[in-house]
Amino acid sequence: MDQAVVYDNRELQRYELPVGDQIVFAAYRRQPGRLVITHVEAPVNLRGKGVAGQLMKGMLDQAREEGVKVLPLCPYARAWMQRNAAYRDLMI
Repeated sequence: MDQAVVYDNRELQRYELPVGDQIVFAAYRRQPGRLVITHVEAPVNLRGKGVAGQLMKGMLDQAREEGVKVLPLCPYARAWMQRNAAYRDLMI
């Protein structure tokens, strides 16, 4: 996969990762000192190809840079963070 950039679409309150003409995204709510992840979605034909994980890494790297903690309400986001030790310290 190309080195796509994860960007924060604050207007839609979601992080986005463009893949071709499709978008993988994580919807969120911002609260003081925290980012609440409510839903992660990848188009059906992109599932199982690692794009949602790439989105998670980019989003969590940005959260770390901002100094915020992450509350993953989405089951996928919670499971991903639990599986990836490098990001567990961000989880609340």
